[in-house]
Amino acid sequence: MASGQRRRISPTIYDVAQAAGVAPSTVSRTFSRPGRVNSETADRIRKVAAELGYRTNPMARALATTHSSLIALVVPDITNPVYFEIINGVQDEAAEAGYTVLLVDSRESDKREREALERALPIVDGIVLGTSRMSDASIRMIAKQKPMVALNRAVREIPSVVPDNARGVRRALEHLGELGHDPVTYLAGPEASWADGMRWRGLREASLELSVHVRRLGPLSPNVAGGVAGAKAWMLAPTSGVIAYNDLVAIGFIRAVQGRGIGVPSDVSVVGYDNIFAADLVSPALTTVATPRRALGAAAVRNLVAQIKGAHPRGGPPVVVPVKLVERASTAEAPGAAVRLPHSGGHTVPDILPAPENA
Repeated sequence: MASGQRRRISPTIYDVAQAAGVAPSTVSRTFSRPGRVNSETADRIRKVAAELGYRTNPMARALATTHSSLIALVVPDITNPVYFEIINGVQDEAAEAGYTVLLVDSRESDKREREALERALPIVDGIVLGTSRMSDASIRMIAKQKPMVALNRAVREIPSVVPDNARGVRRALEHLGELGHDPVTYLAGPEASWADGMRWRGLREASLELSVHVRRLGPLSPNVAGGVAGAKAWMLAPTSGVIAYNDLVAIGFIRAVQGRGIGVPSDVSVVGYDNIFAADLVSPALTTVATPRRALGAAAVRNLVAQIKGAHPRGGPPVVVPVKLVERASTAEAPGAAVRLPHSGGHTVPDILPAPENA
């Protein structure tokens, strides 16, 4: 592809719906079940679709009125180890119920997520939406077309399965507070992450109850690179305690500060979140909040299969799965004096630190 040339993005069902002034579900029915749409409306939709260059999936049309025994599982980043056990839990439970899993990686993009779901909707019987980056309104729109369960995300009117984020971050802050760390920096996750919002909210509430001050730094990418970027900003206003959005961010942070001669946990104690397999392999081994990811995936599929078989979707409070703190070697008693870095100038820590560049 020539330099500067961009790949043309195909129009989606949402583009057609907006241009035609109808709901996405009406566009879908026009092409999959034309007899259920007013002829005048269907003609207008087909005309708009042709003008935009929208194309339907022939296989999807063929399967639109049948059961495929397929379940779509959407995750934002298949390379993130946190999803390995979730995927296993979903696959095991789905196989037990006679379903095959269609795995979709949205690459942290709400647009990719919508486009992938548009293609998958006609050929799957239901959807497990894992850690979605889409808006609540977009999620509810899709849920009107096929049974859905939101995983690691609570959405009003949509059945949801989530870990106990408030309990998890409270235990992390409680642990650091007991070791004498105050204030504590929170290395935040992506701006569009529902879990990040819940964890920050939980930390602020726990901060008041435990009398331990917390500061937020971010948003950051939910990976090792995000942790490295967070460490660079943290060095300008260091605290002796750090809680990371997830284990990958924590690992990136530890690598970066150790590279600057800062000891973990002698100078700064670090707590991660998720308890991925790498948490016990890094040096020092990472103290972290363990989430039962396989159980989360299995619970989501059980709920989804019940909907597919005719159960009324339960749109009340989400199913909350317990978490626990796993103490390892990355946390210890706070140093006697405040952390001071070479040429740091002894900055005080503001309530919210801006997101570092290239986070």
